[in-house]
Amino acid sequence: MDYVYYLANASLTLRVVERLLGLTQLSLEHITVIHQIGGWIVKVKLHESVTATVADNFRAFLNEVGIPYEPGVRVRMALWGLELGQSTADVMRRYQVSVVSHGRPDRKEIEKFREQFVNGLGYCPETLA
Repeated sequence: MDYVYYLANASLTLRVVERLLGLTQLSLEHITVIHQIGGWIVKVKLHESVTATVADNFRAFLNEVGIPYEPGVRVRMALWGLELGQSTADVMRRYQVSVVSHGRPDRKEIEKFREQFVNGLGYCPETLA
């Protein structure tokens, strides 16, 4: 089961990661986090063994923090490349997307990205709040 959602800022993205880390009944394959100028794209892939009730509850949570998202061709190709095992560096270079995290959920990767981005800009845009 795949869920692709658009989230407005880093705080909401971190909430999704925290939820994934806290739910032991979710059988997670991987999560991909991509930052774009206007927000964040999060793709969560669950194993097929997840029960319908657990999947529905997780989807309800995602609907509270974000909106379902249909990625454009470039982002879709980037997500596909990551699933096929291409390195994040190759995917970022080839498709010109900013892959913040791919694999196991990692709060530190998102926080580090946010910190480096803000330091480079000298201010904190709304999407990184």
